[in-house]
Amino acid sequence: MRSLFIVFAILVMLLSTFAIVHETKQGIVVRFGKPVRIINPYEDGQPFGAGGAGLTARIPFAENIVWIDKRVRDLDMEPQQVLSTDQLRLEVDAFARYRIVDPLQMFVAARTEEQLESALSPILGSQLRNELGKRPFASLLSPEREGVMDNIRLGLDRIARQYGAEIIDVRIKRADLPDGAPLSAAFVRMRTAREQEARSIRAQGEKQAAIIRAEADAEAAATYADAFGKDADFYDFYRAMQSYRTTFIDNGREGMGQTSIVMSPNNEYLEEFIGR
Repeated sequence: MRSLFIVFAILVMLLSTFAIVHETKQGIVVRFGKPVRIINPYEDGQPFGAGGAGLTARIPFAENIVWIDKRVRDLDMEPQQVLSTDQLRLEVDAFARYRIVDPLQMFVAARTEEQLESALSPILGSQLRNELGKRPFASLLSPEREGVMDNIRLGLDRIARQYGAEIIDVRIKRADLPDGAPLSAAFVRMRTAREQEARSIRAQGEKQAAIIRAEADAEAAATYADAFGKDADFYDFYRAMQSYRTTFIDNGREGMGQTSIVMSPNNEYLEEFIGR
């Protein structure tokens, strides 16, 4: 019985002395409530398992280890209501991704990852409202959205550095208009704006078409005038042929029936048929 007690005591002593350091964890060795050293700390660019993972020793019953995650973690935010510059109230759901890069500072400032996330989550919501409140709703649907997210990330990162954390990315999961009357009113405003834009584009197109037609008519008139100046007889003949085609051919095709035209052979209109 005594030997069994001795074996048990030795086992407890070994378990209190040695600890397994996982490659995804970094630890703070705390001696009587005071941090004394860091185990397997995060280093930028160093792959997991290449540092201090494995066994580590501590003073039994005097030191304990507080484990802190080395991996990238998610920081979820409660859905926020944001008022855009075009007076649209949006329901925004976002999240951030962060990593603890200074475990000692994080332990001193927040103790655990849960308390750190509780401190950063309302700050993320505040940064989101401030940044999105400066822009119209349409900016969230355009490439400008990337710049908005980067501004939010930088603002949140300045606060997170005080807790020994680094903000890697901020993303919006969903940005919707509230259901009901606000949503319908927003759709009406958006449709009205697009219709006004379409009318403006059509007006510009009609203006450009009128300019092009006027320029073409002027060019045609100049061509006709130049042709008349070079050979007046040929110009008269050409214009007469155009008139004959319109009168005798095109009108007959477009009419509902046959059209008969009775004219004297000596009629001046038929001069080009008679010859000179």
